[in-house]
Amino acid sequence: MTPADGSFRSPGAAPEAPAAFADHSSAAFPGQYARTRRFSLGVPRQFGVSPDGRRVLFVRTGGGSDPVGRLWVYEGGVERVLIDPVALGTSPAAGTAKAAEGRLPEAERVRRERAREYSTGVVAYAADAAARVVACALSGALWVVRTDGGAPVRVPAAGPVVDPRPSPDGRLVAYVTGGSLHVIALEDGRDRQLATPEGPDVTYGLPEYVAAESMGRSRGYWWAPDSRHLLVARVDTSGVERRYLSDPAHPERPPRAVAYPSAGTANAEVSLHILPVAASGPVAASGQRRVDVAWDRATYTYLVSAGWDNHGPLIGVQTRDQRTLRTLAVDPGTGATRTLHERTDPAWTEIVPGTPARTASGALVLPEDTPGTRHLNVGGTTVTPPGLQVREVVAVEGEQVWFTAGEEPTAVHVWRWAPADGLTRLSEGPGLFTAAAGGGTVVLSGLTPEGPVASVRSSGPDRPVACVRGSGPDTADVTIGTARTIASLGENPVVTPRPEHLLLGRRELRAALYLPSWYEPGTGTLPVLLSPYGGPGIQLAVRARTWFACVAQWFAEEGFAVLVADGRGTPGRGPAWEKAVHGDQLTPALEDQTDALHAAAARFAYLDLSRVAIRGWSFGGFLAAAAVLHRPDVFHAAVAGAAPTDQRLYDTHWKERYLGHPRETPDHYARSSLVGHGHLLRRPLLLVQGLADDNVAPAHTLRFSAELLAAGRPHSVLPLPGAGHAPADPAVNENLLRFERDFLRSALDKN
Repeated sequence: MTPADGSFRSPGAAPEAPAAFADHSSAAFPGQYARTRRFSLGVPRQFGVSPDGRRVLFVRTGGGSDPVGRLWVYEGGVERVLIDPVALGTSPAAGTAKAAEGRLPEAERVRRERAREYSTGVVAYAADAAARVVACALSGALWVVRTDGGAPVRVPAAGPVVDPRPSPDGRLVAYVTGGSLHVIALEDGRDRQLATPEGPDVTYGLPEYVAAESMGRSRGYWWAPDSRHLLVARVDTSGVERRYLSDPAHPERPPRAVAYPSAGTANAEVSLHILPVAASGPVAASGQRRVDVAWDRATYTYLVSAGWDNHGPLIGVQTRDQRTLRTLAVDPGTGATRTLHERTDPAWTEIVPGTPARTASGALVLPEDTPGTRHLNVGGTTVTPPGLQVREVVAVEGEQVWFTAGEEPTAVHVWRWAPADGLTRLSEGPGLFTAAAGGGTVVLSGLTPEGPVASVRSSGPDRPVACVRGSGPDTADVTIGTARTIASLGENPVVTPRPEHLLLGRRELRAALYLPSWYEPGTGTLPVLLSPYGGPGIQLAVRARTWFACVAQWFAEEGFAVLVADGRGTPGRGPAWEKAVHGDQLTPALEDQTDALHAAAARFAYLDLSRVAIRGWSFGGFLAAAAVLHRPDVFHAAVAGAAPTDQRLYDTHWKERYLGHPRETPDHYARSSLVGHGHLLRRPLLLVQGLADDNVAPAHTLRFSAELLAAGRPHSVLPLPGAGHAPADPAVNENLLRFERDFLRSALDKN
């Protein structure tokens, strides 16, 4: 039953919340969570540092309720806005910015979907080598601004602009429009088309679907340091299966075609080409003057990474089975490649962001796996100790390497390695940190248990040091020496997470338990809500005030004991832990959630095992639905959002990494899918699905729902018209939380 004050109490359970709970701020949380775009608005991000260390670029919206991003520079202890879309008239004021998104080029809309971008206005930028010339796209228009003064200038382009990037010398800007790669001279506005698609399924300068969604490669072209050439990816999707996504709420609109390579089907054909930037005259569309990069593309199907440093182009290529990853040096004159390094693994070779890279002397910076640790290797030497798990390389300057790593899975810190000094940890305290660096200046940013943090530190005596701790207009400035604060304008959540971090079971699962702030142990029992992700690439039981921790605490304030556990397959505990799900993504993940629940209940008697629910999204949604299918003795209700119910419908690179090719290992897919098991359902299940989701397609939910219906298994389906994989509509996100809460309350009351 649901008492009038909004608290949750089943017969024989915990007592009703105190009277003050009726006015508890948790009632306002869903609206705040949605309005602030998961508490991302107003928080500075996307830091970039000039090579002389004097300028720091970043993006920040106007506040916790303002979705319009502005471009800022911090220099000489002062921050100032460089591009304000509202002042320029390219974006409406806060609260009405949705209309501007309708003018986005389709390629830009897709890029934002892949990046899970929640704001509008300036959402990305690129600068020249000196960080003096900065370019960005606003509603398809090209804007350029100088950091040393002057107003932003709109530069006429040949069409709607995607991913504009200044040349290293700041004289040119490259951009993509209509799948063509263009270069425009800032001095005279002359626009030259460097590469033209040979057909409707070909693009130059953009990443293919699996690169952006599953590999982490969001770019499709790279400038040479001398600004005279570009390394460009050509993508041909003519052989890739099409998915057609329509909006049933608007039947008058045509469906949208998506080139989506599901597991076992053909990938896009990706090649690389070196294009000269002619001083005058167009480069022939036939490509007579271009240099084609040569590697065994039939064997090394995937272009994982690319770049161009002072030693030449450097690329990473991977086999279709992902067991071999080669680092190749490219001869820019001939396109010939030579192997610099090869990694192999019987399961898969993990892609570590920021690698491969090279120091000034040419030493390769690469990950190196042992069963227990992912190391950093520089120039053939392992530079990290056992147990320090490398996550990402964030900067290489001279012979120094900045990277993120964790000694404990619940925290990620910034480290620097230098030949003379060895390893130095730069961030302190619990949290999830990352960095940007240049010219002796390093920007440390991330999340702590108190909220977002950012600090600018410099080794130069004339360069100020700034620090930000926490968020919200009531946050006090923290000054160190001559420091000035780079303000965080985000809102503090009305619900403050209060997790108890735990080690559970024989595998010492990292977990966090959230209890209602009004609950006193010993006064009754609480229904349990598991809220996992539980899959590759994401951890939730971390020592930081993430948006997910805030949501977990809100569910706790609504009357649940919320348990969040990271099991096998999640990152941060070494390659063997990550690869324990190879060939079976279901059994280990579900075992670990069950073990975490039982271990927590053995320690805390107030966890009521007769009333256990589970909720999740994406892999977490898959895990939630699997829990009520396969362990109805443990789990009594589930909410499964965007659940990949049939693993064969997921994309090639992500799914074949864990389960192999479906033609060779069909049992892996059968074992790890929900389809074929619908007849097992005995518990209440709510399936939530965005109907515009091009990652986990609506077919996953609709086909599984049809199977459940055919088996006579009652269930509920909540369709979200127009919503992608990460629903963006504030009204949807606000009310979805309440809908989930009410569904779970009702289901457990009837248990």
